[in-house]
Amino acid sequence: MSHIAYNLNQIQELINQHDLAKRVKLIAVSKTFPVEDIQTAYELGMRRFGENYPQELATKGQQLTQNDIEWHFIGNIQSNKTKLIAEYANWVHTLTKASHATRLNDQRPPHAPTLQVLIEVNISNEDNKHGVRNLTELTELANHINQLPNLKLRGLMGMASDSSDEALINSQFKYLHECYEYLNQNGFELTELSMGMSNDFPLAIANGATMIRIGSKIFGARDYGN
Repeated sequence: MSHIAYNLNQIQELINQHDLAKRVKLIAVSKTFPVEDIQTAYELGMRRFGENYPQELATKGQQLTQNDIEWHFIGNIQSNKTKLIAEYANWVHTLTKASHATRLNDQRPPHAPTLQVLIEVNISNEDNKHGVRNLTELTELANHINQLPNLKLRGLMGMASDSSDEALINSQFKYLHECYEYLNQNGFELTELSMGMSNDFPLAIANGATMIRIGSKIFGARDYGN
């Protein structure tokens, strides 16, 4: 058994311990890992892969042409890189600005299906993290996205603090779920909560996560020198 197969089995066993396991979609964060590793995971049944860098997303999208791969862009969005994201992503988890939403809408290829998007919320309230910071910003951006025909707002995304304090992390995931409920109570039809990574995904699932983003615990340690 390959290390990727072993790791996927271990993670799935942990997911299955939760009552809400059936609603959880595992996204394999494949940034910096070679296409051979993605191909291995694909052959093991994985279909959702997360990338942080637009050029890497585009390169892998060109090399891996299986029609049922879902590419999830989960990195910071820069205005000069939105075209690559619009062309190669199926999902974008990290929308924080109306201007970026407009660019993605305008640059989405005519033949491509609607781009599925999430708004990133800064649930840790940390200056070094991205995301909208309050319900007013969140509602304004959600309303803007709903006016764009090539985008479909599906939910919210958040990153908890890098902390061993489970009570703190739990409170941050709970806040994201409250934001999600607030929008749904105000006429939006959201279905997805993207929260939880390698070290905190069990807490995220307990708080209603429908997407968890796991990389090194699937593929192994990253070599950023590559």
